[in-house]
Parts: sequence; C-alpha cells; structure tokens
Amino acid sequence: MTEAKTYVNYIGGEWKPCASGRTEGSVNPADAREVVGYVQLSDAADLNEAAAAAKAAAPAWRKLAAPARGDVLFRIANALERRLDEIAETMTREMGKTLPEAKGETARGVAILRYYAGEGMRKTGDVIPSTDSEALMFTTRAPLGVVGVISPWNFPVAIPIWKIAPALIYGNTVVFKPAQETAVTAAKVVECFHEAGLPAGVLNLVIGRGSAVGQAIIDHPDINGITFTGSEQTGKHVGQGALARGAKYQLEMGGKNPVVVLEDADLDLAVDATISGGLKSTGQKCTATSRVIVQSGVYESFRAKLVDKVKKLRVGNGLDASTWMGPCASQSQLNTVLDYIAKGKEEGAELLCGGGRVTEGELGNGFYVEPTVFDGVTRDMTIAREEIFGPVLALIKVDTVDEAIEAANDSRYGLSASIFTRNIGGMLNFVQNMDAGLVRINAESAGVELQAPFGGMKMSSSHSREQGQAAIEFYTAIKTVFVKA
Repeated sequence: MTEAKTYVNYIGGEWKPCASGRTEGSVNPADAREVVGYVQLSDAADLNEAAAAAKAAAPAWRKLAAPARGDVLFRIANALERRLDEIAETMTREMGKTLPEAKGETARGVAILRYYAGEGMRKTGDVIPSTDSEALMFTTRAPLGVVGVISPWNFPVAIPIWKIAPALIYGNTVVFKPAQETAVTAAKVVECFHEAGLPAGVLNLVIGRGSAVGQAIIDHPDINGITFTGSEQTGKHVGQGALARGAKYQLEMGGKNPVVVLEDADLDLAVDATISGGLKSTGQKCTATSRVIVQSGVYESFRAKLVDKVKKLRVGNGLDASTWMGPCASQSQLNTVLDYIAKGKEEGAELLCGGGRVTEGELGNGFYVEPTVFDGVTRDMTIAREEIFGPVLALIKVDTVDEAIEAANDSRYGLSASIFTRNIGGMLNFVQNMDAGLVRINAESAGVELQAPFGGMKMSSSHSREQGQAAIEFYTAIKTVFVKA
C-alpha cells in the first residue's frame, strides 16, 4: 500500500499547510486500517487568511462579465470530467458509497457546473413601468460579496458544487469548508478549479473541524453570506450566529422522509423505490426514505416483498462491483445507527431483518451495518421521529388515505415525500396536503434534478431553495434602479 498523501489548504491561489502544521488521517470506512490521505486541522488564523483573500479578489471577479465567469465554469466542468474516475474512486474510498453512485455524483457535479455556466448568459433583472414618463426603472442583481460554504460528507462533490457554482456565476467569491471526513475528495475537486485557471482568491479551501473553521466562518465580519448543509443542531447554530451579525444564511438540515403506499399501488414498483430511496448510499441521504407508511389492505403483501428483497442485498466494499450497499461513512455514524436500532427494539418495534453490525472476514475492519427493517412501528417511537441517517426502514400501518397523509406529516421535518398510487385523486390530495419541499409521485423520495429548486419545509431548512434558477435568490440581492433623463 502506497504512503498516503497530505492535502493542504488552498488560499489566494496557492496550496499551503495550515498555520499550526497539524494534520489527521482520513480513513477508509470500508477498511479503517487504510488512511486515504492526511488533511489539515486548520483554525481561525487560516480562515482569516482565506476570508482576506476572498475579499481582495471580490471586486475584480464581480466586475468580470457574467458570460466570462461562465466560460471559467465551463473549463472547471471539463477539468472535473477529465478526472471523474479518479475523484469518484477517492469518494468511494473516503466516504464508502458504491463506485457507480460515486461516478454518478461526480457526473452530476460536472452537469451542475455547466448549468450554472449557462446562467451567465441569462437575464438578472426586469424593466418596471415608472409613473414618471421620462424615467427608466429596472432591477438588477448585486452579489453578496464573500460567501462561506459549509458542506457535509454524504455528497462530497455534488453539494459543494451546487453551492459554489451559483455563488461564483453570480459574482461572489467563496471560502469553502468541507466536512473533515471527506476533505481529500474536496481537495481534489478544488484542484479542478485551480487547473481551469480560476483567478486567485475567488475560491479558497480551508480544511478543519467545524468547531474551529466552521465557527470562524460564522463569526467573520467579512463573510457576507453562509450556505450550510448538515445536522439540525449545527444548522440552528449557524443561523443564530449569522443573524446576530447581519449575515445572510441558507440552511438545509435533513429530514424524516415518508413514502406512502396506497392499496391501488404497483407494489413491485413501490418496493423497489422504497429500497432504493431508503438504503442506497447506506441511507445517508437527507432525502432518504425512513418512514414507510402502508395502507392496511396491502400491508402484508408489501412487507413480504420488501423483506424478501432487502435480505438479498449485498453489503461490502463500494469498490467491489458486486456490492449493492457500502459501509457507514465513519465509526461515529455506525455507532449512531446501531444506537437507533437498539432503541427501536427497546421501544417494542419488531425487527424483521438486519439490525446488526457486519463483521465477517474483511468486513470486520469496516463500518458495516446490515440493511434493517422494523415492523409494528408507531408514530411516537424514536425511530419514527428522529433522523437516523442510516439503512433503517420503519413500517407503519394505516387504514385510510387521510390517515396516511396525517402520519406522513407527523414530523418536525418536511424535506421530501413520495406516494405510490394509480389514483389521480390520491395523487392530488398528497400534492396539496403534504408539508414537504419535494413531493414525488410513483418515485422514490430521494433525488432531485439539478435544474429544479431544492429545499424543505418546517425544520428541514431555512425556507430558502438551492439549485436551479432559484439559487439566485440567495446569492444576490435585488437592486432597483431609477434613471431620470
């Protein structure tokens, strides 16, 4: 095994170690004996340097015509595409998701960059009639300035890019703090920005723990906006800190996403989508299916089909072509999932399959857990209320459509939800009454197209939207202009 490389910060167009010189290993969750790379343990001093570089670069980047900024993003997309296989393999080794999923995510990053490159040619304002016949009144958009990007480990390519790309195209500069667990992948993504010729200081990478670098982003007076994806608790802290100093903020904080299966549903389709939505990426998606709400008339048939297929899923190293589900991303995440499974048993849910750590052979060196299905789950149980972020499905039986929608809405979260039915009335009822930012009909709860707005209701978000043209609302401010001849 070759010696692991050390990955450093990227500040002002230069690669440099953190001021303290401290590093830590990023381990492979499929085999914790392997260090994928050594990453920085930066602190506020490094963040301050990055923020100063971003502030210094902001005027020239803002002045550059939007189509020219788009040309830079096109070059970055090409650089990422050239390195797609390498970065995807790094993602699998560092985070654990299967290689096909990692390749798909990296390809999505390429597509996001190209989409926002095209935004450089689209309008950013409107002409508004003035009451003064000799005046011209119109709106334009002004960038925030410096944007702090704090991203999670579960999508280490797609989520940072869907934050960074719109920030850049709309004229902002960026300070980027990735999750420590996937900082090697993040560094390789930033290498693509450097290789494509992004001007110095426009994007800055600072690797370190949230308590140090994340807090420094929250507190820094020259960071004008913060976009965050992560846990509810941390998101609230980010929002409170940003509000206290008048910075704009955008939060995406997870979900407890339901799938509703009605009596007229295509059960095979519903089962496959429940498994895909709930268990792919080891259930570590903010839009992953967690609660499975099934009408009583088809409950037993659905349950039998679901358990039969879940038992056949192959758990293993994501680099193995025969693997369907990889490990949890870290020892900490594995422990969290196992704790929730234990809580489900304690509170009286019936374990139908899975429920344990996978330890045989080489898998004993990784953070593997069996795909798990619970039956007899009531709406007040912990596994029906709290976000597990692991491969655990909770089956809940209901009698009527209205009861199903009521159960689906019985959560403090409202990110995504799906329903399986052939009845147009049931579909429309669900669309109208489901409190979720993303509603999918006869499709899994996980997944959103990059050109569509994405965000949640209730405690899932700060009620803003990411991706698509909706992104402009966060990364810019409307400026109204009145011109008198």
